[in-house]
Amino acid sequence: MTKQKCDAGHPRAKGDLLRIRRASALSAAAIILTLGTACAARAETAPVGVPDKSFPESVTSTSDGALYVGSFNLGGVTKIPAGGKPEQLVKPGAGDSRSTLGVLADEKSGTLYVCSNDISGFGVAGPSETKGAWLKTFDLKSGAPKGSFALSDPKSLCNDIVVGSDGTAYVSDSFTPIVYSLKPGGTALATFATDPQLAPAKDGVGLDGIAIGADGNLYVTSFVPAKLFRIEVRDGKAGAVTELKPSRPLDHTDAMRAYGNGFLLIEGNGKLDKVTVKGDAAEIDTIKDGFAEPVSVTQVGDVGWVAEGKLSYIIGDNKKNDPGPFKLTPIALPK
Repeated sequence: MTKQKCDAGHPRAKGDLLRIRRASALSAAAIILTLGTACAARAETAPVGVPDKSFPESVTSTSDGALYVGSFNLGGVTKIPAGGKPEQLVKPGAGDSRSTLGVLADEKSGTLYVCSNDISGFGVAGPSETKGAWLKTFDLKSGAPKGSFALSDPKSLCNDIVVGSDGTAYVSDSFTPIVYSLKPGGTALATFATDPQLAPAKDGVGLDGIAIGADGNLYVTSFVPAKLFRIEVRDGKAGAVTELKPSRPLDHTDAMRAYGNGFLLIEGNGKLDKVTVKGDAAEIDTIKDGFAEPVSVTQVGDVGWVAEGKLSYIIGDNKKNDPGPFKLTPIALPK
């Protein structure tokens, strides 16, 4: 997603085109293929900036390489087309939305799912006066509001979303031990799973990341203390909840996305991990360390895009300090 363009107007491209004209048709095709590969490689090497003073909390993507990032403080959702400039897809406050946490693009239904919350209790006003926690849906192309679904508990915090192969959306609630579900065409959220193990600890933060494994089961994280859980899914219903044993201690387990036979996992202490589940154990391999308070990751091809939220600069110990610019960072993913 570099700003450099791969076109015939670039000096290097002109030279390559002259060589193509002198080459045989077969050689020309090979050179064109090489150029296309080089352009694709360059397009995935540069970080992408997000709007100034907008604290990202979640990022998602579509198969065309577009990235979608929500704003914890300003609300709304920004779309960043592959190789293009950021554009406001969902305006702050649209559909009575407020501060934006989890975002998920579902191309099959043409829907952008958004977790909207009143976080004024954290000192973040947001763009509207809407109370409570909500799952909001918007048209993926136009950004127009489609639906609005309240989380039932007044203490709820809508955190993140995953969509199953049948179109059912699942939502994690950070402040109650509940995973909600919304079936296609549904008019209200239903409690899909609840268990004492999923309850937030005293002075902690509960359910956060959520993903569906290759085995069809649901997997969730809790933020503080950092834990991983599997929620068994049979015939569309929740079964046993099992805490997984990680191969090393985890720290502030946040967003999680399915990746191959495992998951991509963000640790708030700065890590992007690969998670491989083996029975009731989870093998944790760090892909990249050193991020500034990462909050989410999305996959585009063989690249993971990591959002650095730096939320301590708006609701934590660094509130008086300048967080600097915000960006989405591309990281090559292991095979």
